[in-house]
Amino acid sequence: MTSSAPRRTVLAAALAAAAGAATPLALAAFEPGPAAPTAATTPEAAAPHRPKSLVDYHAWTTAADWNHGRSEGATVLRGPRPGVGIGRAAGIAVYHDPHTGRAAPWEYATWTGPVHRLAVPATEVVASWNAHTPAGTWIAVELRGTYSDGGHTPWYVMGRWTAGDGEADIRRTSVDGQKDGKSSISTDTLAIDTPSSGLRLAAYQLRLTLYRRPATLLTPTVWRMGAMGSDIPDRFDVPASRPGTVGRELHVPRYSQEIHKGQYPEYDNGGEAWCSPTSSEMIIEYWGRRPTREQLAWVDPAYADPQVCNAARHTFDYQYKGCGNWPFNAAYAATYRDMQSVVTRLASLNDIERLVHAGIPVITSQSFLKTELDGAGYGTAGHLMTVIGFTKAGDVIANDPASPNDPAVRRVYPRRQFETIWLRTKRHDAKGQVKSGSGGVCYLYFPAEPAPTQRRVLAELGIR
Repeated sequence: MTSSAPRRTVLAAALAAAAGAATPLALAAFEPGPAAPTAATTPEAAAPHRPKSLVDYHAWTTAADWNHGRSEGATVLRGPRPGVGIGRAAGIAVYHDPHTGRAAPWEYATWTGPVHRLAVPATEVVASWNAHTPAGTWIAVELRGTYSDGGHTPWYVMGRWTAGDGEADIRRTSVDGQKDGKSSISTDTLAIDTPSSGLRLAAYQLRLTLYRRPATLLTPTVWRMGAMGSDIPDRFDVPASRPGTVGRELHVPRYSQEIHKGQYPEYDNGGEAWCSPTSSEMIIEYWGRRPTREQLAWVDPAYADPQVCNAARHTFDYQYKGCGNWPFNAAYAATYRDMQSVVTRLASLNDIERLVHAGIPVITSQSFLKTELDGAGYGTAGHLMTVIGFTKAGDVIANDPASPNDPAVRRVYPRRQFETIWLRTKRHDAKGQVKSGSGGVCYLYFPAEPAPTQRRVLAELGIR
């Protein structure tokens, strides 16, 4: 559970006011997780029906991709993971950090991507990225949409991000309060204000600005930058999927957020609100990565599972005042060796079945009343958990961080209930008021060089 919970698609309440306007700038080899039992396929669902996609995820990851963009001071960095970094800086901009109160000059370079026409004209767009940001560097990701009526959005800031939070760093932040009368930004999501009007985003461009301290040779490096556009209809219920490839469970570490209650309250009230970073840490460790002893040295040695505290600190959004910013969690996961990540939406549990069968666990976002998910024992306005498998009957095996201790994290939830609370976009709260749901949002973390089967399944789900 999260007290500050996911944004527009999970909470109907408005978020805090913006911290500030845009900057003065014109603007290792694959290591499989532990082995798991062979999956079973139910006879009636050997080829489950796949609904028509309502999602378009597109990313720039190759040297050819980066070369198709327009650079001002940015350069394409070749190698096993092509990316973009600062070559010869285009200029210097002063950034007033609203969270530290400091103003400082930064050298910058920009990369502007080509226009991507959405296969699914969208009501919402969420950007995500994978980057390396040495101390004293950071990035800003912006998006400009093209409306179906031919107009354009402003260049919206989708995030100002750096992995660290030391003296040489800015504070990573979303920027609320951005709007143009047709669309607006809520933490990490660009949304059409009135989808019932028929207005949609038909296309978008991404712009990346890379920053470093002046007179240094440091550079941030971005290996993946993309966005997920979607047009999920308003729905309180969703079609039930039939179990397909089931009977497999991945051996994912179990961590409870609840044992961290009261620890480091400066990061969103302590562990009570750490469902997202706790889920992220579980999957990072499933892939054989974890923070070093030096990276954990700041954590009180009396605290169990210090890596969860570290994940909370390094996913914290200083504007949102929480650890539930979707792209910030994905970006954190990708700071680990040879890892990549995306934020997207999936169509049904059949999609997760295919990922799990290929060895990829999935973090899902959902909200529900206590009575809507048997076995949970709680209700929540927004919560992240990790799907690690399916029983032979097709029910969901989840590592749920909202558990009293680590051993209790593994849960089995009824398939129909879980699919509904994850995929719906509308729900009723305990007072009968209409609230929002995530519409199938998930995080996918996987190696830079996936196994062939993993690569194929990801590609079939639009992730390349």
